[in-house]
Amino acid sequence: MRANLAQSIGVASAAALLLPLAPLATAAALSPSAPTSPSSPSSRSAASSPDEIPGHTQSLSFGDTAAEPPGTRAPGEARTSVRLAARTVRPYSLLGVVWDSADQPLPGRVEVRTRDADTGRWSEWRQLDVHPSGAGRTGEGAGARGATAPLWVGASDGVEARVLLERTDADPALPKGLRLELVDPGPGGAASSEAADSSRSPDAAEPAKPAEPTRPPGTDKAPGTDKAPGPDKAPDPGQAPNPDKAPGTGAGPDTGTETGPGTDPGAGADPGTGTDTRPGADPGTGTDTRPGADPGTGAGTDAGAEAGGAGGQAEAGAAVLPALSKEATRKQYPTAESFVGPRPRIVTRKGWGADEKLRESGHAYTKRVKAAFVHHTAMTNQYKCGQAPSIIRAMYRYHVKSSKWRDIGYNFLVDKCGTIYEGRAGGVAKPVMGAHTYGFNTNTTGIAVLGSYGKTEPSKRAVDAIARLTSWKLGLFGVDPAGKTWLKSGGGKFKKGRKIRFHTVSGHKDGYVTECPGARLYGKLGEIRTAAARLQGR
Repeated sequence: MRANLAQSIGVASAAALLLPLAPLATAAALSPSAPTSPSSPSSRSAASSPDEIPGHTQSLSFGDTAAEPPGTRAPGEARTSVRLAARTVRPYSLLGVVWDSADQPLPGRVEVRTRDADTGRWSEWRQLDVHPSGAGRTGEGAGARGATAPLWVGASDGVEARVLLERTDADPALPKGLRLELVDPGPGGAASSEAADSSRSPDAAEPAKPAEPTRPPGTDKAPGTDKAPGPDKAPDPGQAPNPDKAPGTGAGPDTGTETGPGTDPGAGADPGTGTDTRPGADPGTGTDTRPGADPGTGAGTDAGAEAGGAGGQAEAGAAVLPALSKEATRKQYPTAESFVGPRPRIVTRKGWGADEKLRESGHAYTKRVKAAFVHHTAMTNQYKCGQAPSIIRAMYRYHVKSSKWRDIGYNFLVDKCGTIYEGRAGGVAKPVMGAHTYGFNTNTTGIAVLGSYGKTEPSKRAVDAIARLTSWKLGLFGVDPAGKTWLKSGGGKFKKGRKIRFHTVSGHKDGYVTECPGARLYGKLGEIRTAAARLQGR
């Protein structure tokens, strides 16, 4: 993905409602002619101390490298770059650049090159995408940092970085706390290796005992935000909210996604897409406007939520949720909508080795799920499917520890072998609010495919996995994957408050100025919609 930098800076002054998720930057192939490391043991970087949680993050400050040697530029000439000299570091596999405030834009582009720990060769320079500014005023919290997208580089032990500044008459002001973060995901344990077994057919359905009958997600009640410590809680849709608690490359072709006029379709519009027409709800967006709910995000609080329930935290103890037949799915989610598709096999957070001590306690929920946004992570396609849990753990650590987000941004991730992974915590069947599509995180779910699909065709297994996932997830909320729905913009590509009509399965580029999910994956969305609707029995 190559997000538009001017757009990123332009939204700095906007009252941003929701946090986007820019993908992993594209990793170029290692250059055979790249030089060997210029560093010596004495140049080894000082790394942050490892903590009690598996994995670690090293922070390297650009502040110590801002000074330029005499004669670098003519008198009165503005500097053009800030560099972090090549050096040997402790082993890591993912990197990104962060700074103290998400509301401050970075006046330039970031490029990095890395040294392969096995071959000793240096990569070519690679550019990192920058998240849009304004994140500090979103649901991720006031402490959210400015950040680039993370880049998965594989096992590496050397790094060099530079910020190529915009050309101006005066030196651009760099954001405070500008630093490079190097992430080692740490071991995932036996559960993650077994869960990511790519030899298993993701379509194989297994019997499962039905959960205790509870109200499933998708019933027309207000959502909640659970901040309480202890056992995870999921919102009880039958309980009113508590008003006292605040909760890669190449442009994609036009496949007919409609972003039509930003007009309110009215209370009766788009039946079957999940639009809520109850009194007290916005008929255009499904946002709950009753007392106790956040009118900007649709998120509220539910002090009476109970743990467990169909698709909730009772299943969190398993490394894998097995695929279910359509009949078994109906038993597992007894009050789901009639057109719900069969549940696909899902590797849970336990399955990919998430350490729950990293993220914020509790979860943020929206009212329902009306649409799914499809992304790619714009990283190399040469990874092994067995590496997917490590990649996801590294992204998780970077989003939480480095960027100061609540949790990993995507709701689900899919590898090229078709394995589906649970992303943000809160329950795979619940309307968990993610951080994936700038301006449209409310009432949507974000699905990211590991890899870059601007010029490379996505695998059939990955495409089929998205169809199975959207058939089930959207079906829980009565949404037709081949239909359309209205969403209210939180800012970004569309003016805040404007109502936009989307396909219920859309690409990231439909909601934000970006090339994500890449031209080739974007071109598969029509096929995905048709297949998902067929799985629902439409």
